[in-house]
This record gives sequence, structure tokens and C-alpha cells, in this order.
Amino acid sequence: MKPLLNIVLLLLRGERRALLRGLALSITVLIMGVSLLGLSGWFITAAAAAGLAGIGVLFNVFAPSAMVRFLALGRTAARYGERLLTHDATLRVLSRLRIRMLQGYLVSPYRQLERLRANSFLNRVTADIDALDGVLLRLVLPGLAGVMVIFVTAIALWFLVDPTIALLVGLGYLVGPTLIFLIGQHIARPPSRQAEAAMQASRSRLIDLIAGREDLAVYGQLQATRDHVQSAQARHGAARQQLDRIERRTGVGLDLIGAGVTALALGQGIALVQAGTISAAQSAIGVFAALALAEAVAPVRRALSEIGRMIQAARHVLPALSGAEAEPDAEQTATARVSTLLLFDLTYRPGQGDRALFEPVTLSVGPGETVALTGPSGIGKSTVLLLAAGALSPSSGGVNWGGRDLQGYTPEALQQSVAMVPQRHALIAGTVAENLRLAAPEASDDDLWQALETTCLAATIRAKGGLEAKLGFRGAGLSGGEARRLVLARAVLRRPGLLLLDEPTEGLDDATAKQVMTGIRAALPEASILMAAHRPVEIEGADRSIALRGINS
Repeated sequence: MKPLLNIVLLLLRGERRALLRGLALSITVLIMGVSLLGLSGWFITAAAAAGLAGIGVLFNVFAPSAMVRFLALGRTAARYGERLLTHDATLRVLSRLRIRMLQGYLVSPYRQLERLRANSFLNRVTADIDALDGVLLRLVLPGLAGVMVIFVTAIALWFLVDPTIALLVGLGYLVGPTLIFLIGQHIARPPSRQAEAAMQASRSRLIDLIAGREDLAVYGQLQATRDHVQSAQARHGAARQQLDRIERRTGVGLDLIGAGVTALALGQGIALVQAGTISAAQSAIGVFAALALAEAVAPVRRALSEIGRMIQAARHVLPALSGAEAEPDAEQTATARVSTLLLFDLTYRPGQGDRALFEPVTLSVGPGETVALTGPSGIGKSTVLLLAAGALSPSSGGVNWGGRDLQGYTPEALQQSVAMVPQRHALIAGTVAENLRLAAPEASDDDLWQALETTCLAATIRAKGGLEAKLGFRGAGLSGGEARRLVLARAVLRRPGLLLLDEPTEGLDDATAKQVMTGIRAALPEASILMAAHRPVEIEGADRSIALRGINS
């Protein structure tokens, strides 16, 4: 429960004022409901008693009936305002939470990100945020409002009716539903987690089935994959049935508690009326208030069916948020802006006990210098770039940037000063401008055009409709070479002190490749550039080249 409590505190901090106003309206709704039934019970009983006593003509029916109308209309208005405030605030909080969560994943270790499957990851993020939607709306706010209203009602009954009825009603509604919640959440947590896991598995497998249906059909795996989807759906259905049974039993338990408390209030009220301690109308207030408080504990039933997935979602979300909370170190960022990169005796082993990919590497790249790494495919050029970027930790040796070991920098400081363009470009569905501003959100249109000019892409983008030209999934609408240059333009917009390029001119003709490399150096005259190169035009454009050698070379 601790992760869930931490998430609750985080959510409450995000929209404190709006949520407090929503809580106040929730309390108002419940108090008006209790007052409405209590007043109605008193009004009916008092009017009947006055009629039996022969003084009905003197009984003032206008003030109570006006109050009943006021409470009924006021309760409706308060309910509308409460829903508007709490839902709006919750959506804003969750929107910011989703952004912070994704930002936290961005600073995760490279190998951890590499293991993520896009559909499974996005499915889990969506499911976790959806689960946390209910934390405020179906657990915290209704629970706080219910407890407060039970206390307020008990105090009112103490003064308006009798202390014994107040204690019966207050303790009955506080102790009984609390016990049901504590026991029920322990029982409901496993099937709730199972239902959530099965739902996520079903969604991921269904996406795999749709995306790969042609290949699955070719290799005869279509039916097997469909069976996997149906298996996950069956597990989800079984878990949901178990949760439905728990929810129904919880509802029965709450109904029995409500009926028991009401019966006790009625019995005690009759005894007090017979003893002459209170009037019949006062006794009716206690009975109808006990009936009305059933609404205050009703959310327990819904919360139990979701508590398991809420706790699981909190455990998934919190670690990612911790990575997003760190702020860039200004001193580190300033130090790393224009510096020398130094690799000394650098080696890397992919796994425990594996041999190193290449012989120890020692090199330096000064400000304004371009160094090309050469060697056959698979020798480890891309790995050296990842080590230089801090995405991988070296097995031996070290990486020094700006006069200090790379491990001494925070991930945020490295992101501010180091940019890497890998072999596989990463473009999103959206406009050209949106893709470019992923690197520099505050960049002006002129800055974007200048970056496109640097990579010889401006004329092509103008022909496609300009900065607002739409790109499809993963940059569909651009050729491989155009997509490559757009990613390079995005890296230039970062104005990094260290630029790491992995075969940057792949897919370009020699003339264009030479212009692009010249443009990048002109745009970043003081940057240290280290690139994995295999084309003569890339090697010729470097100040010097260093050949990687395998262990057996």
C-alpha cells in the first residue's frame, strides 16, 4: 500500500485547490442527502403527530417543505459541481503524470530501454495511468468525504436526537465498512492484478496478431497466435468473474450493515420515545439519517474491485517518476558544453564472462575536431559511441568528458551537452516542425529552417508543404536519406558540445553526403564529433580516423 500512498500524495499536490474544492462539494452532497432524508423523516412524523393531536392546522408545513426543495435542488447542483471539479482536476494531474513518467523512462539505462517492446510498453503506461484515474475519483475523495460526513452526522444526532443513537449510527458506519474494506481488499487484490495482467497481455497479443498477420499466415502461426489472444481473454474473463463475486458479496455486506444500523437506530429510538426522552419526530431523524449514510459507504464496493490494479500501477509508475524529478546540474552542463572527449583503454563485454568486442581503445576528440571510427561491420563501432554517450558502462577503461569521468555526470547534464544519432532514425507521426522541436521545443521557425539548410533538406521540405507537412508513422512520407537528414537536423538544433554519429550519411549520394558533413561542422564549429564511418566520403571529411580491431585481429 505504500506505493499507492505515495502516488496519492503526489496526485493531491498536483491540483490541491481544485481537489479540495471538489472534496468540499462531495461532503456537501452527502450532508445534503443526509439532511434531506432526516428532515423529510422528521417532517412526515411531526406532521402526523400534529394531526393525531388535533393541532395539524397550526403546524407550519411551508418552512420544512421549502427546506426539502432547497436541499434537493442544492444537492443536484453540488453533485454537478463536484463531478466537474474532481474529474477536470484528475485529468490534468494524470496528464502531467503521464508526461513525467515518460520523461523518467527517457533517462533509464540504454539496455533497459532496448528491452522495451513498443506496444507492450505503451499498453502498460496507458493501463497504469487509467488505473490511477480511480485512485482519487473512486477511493480517496469518496473515502475522505464519507468518513467526514459520518462524523458530522454523528455529532448532529448527538445534539438533535440522543447520544446513544449518535454512537450507534457513527460507530456502525465507521467500523463495519472499514472492516469490510480491509478484509475485502486483501481478498480482491490477487484477482484484480490477474485481471489487469490478462487484459494487458490480451491487448499486446492482439496488436501483434494484427501487425504481423501476413507473416504469421505465411509461417502457419496465425491460429496459434489467435489461440494465445483468446487464452489471455479467457484469463481476464475468469478474473473479472471472481471480482464480480467479491463485489456482489461486498455489496450484500454493506447493505446488511446499513440495515443493521438502521434497525438499531429504530429500536433505540422507539425505546427512547417510550421512555419520554425524545419525541417520535426526533427518533425519525436518527432512522432516516442512518438510511441516508448508506450512500457514504457505497464507494467501498467499487474500490475493492480496483484496489489491486491501483497498487500494481503505483509500483510501476513510482520508479519512472523518480528518474524524472532530477534537475540538470547547471555547473556540469556548463562544464560539458565545449570540452574534450577522452577514451582510455576502453573495452566492453556484452555479458558476464563474454570476451571483449574489440581491443582496448584510447583516443581523444577535441573541440572543433572530427574523428572517424572505422572497421568491419560488427566490430563494435556503434558500441563505442554508446559508451561515449554514457548509454553503456565500460567493462574496463573509462570515458572522460569535460575533465571528469562520464559516470560523474547526471543523465540530465549529459542530455544537455551530448547528442547521438544512431543508425535507426526515430521519427514520430506529426509535422516536420513537431519532429524537429523534440530536440528544441523553444526553437523558432527560422531556427528550424536553418537546421534543414545545414543538412541540405530545406528545398525538399518546402516541396512537401513546409514545416507543417505531415509525416506518417515513423516518418512515413520521407525516403530513407531524407529521414536521415531530418534526424541530423534535429541533432544540430540541440547545439551539443559532443555529437556522436553512427554512419550519418547512409542512403545519401557522395555529393550530398559531403555537403551534409560540411554543413554540420559549419553549424557546430566548436563541437567534438565522433562518428562510426564506413564510407570514404565520411572518412575523408574527418580530421583523422581510428581503426577498431577485434580481439582475434
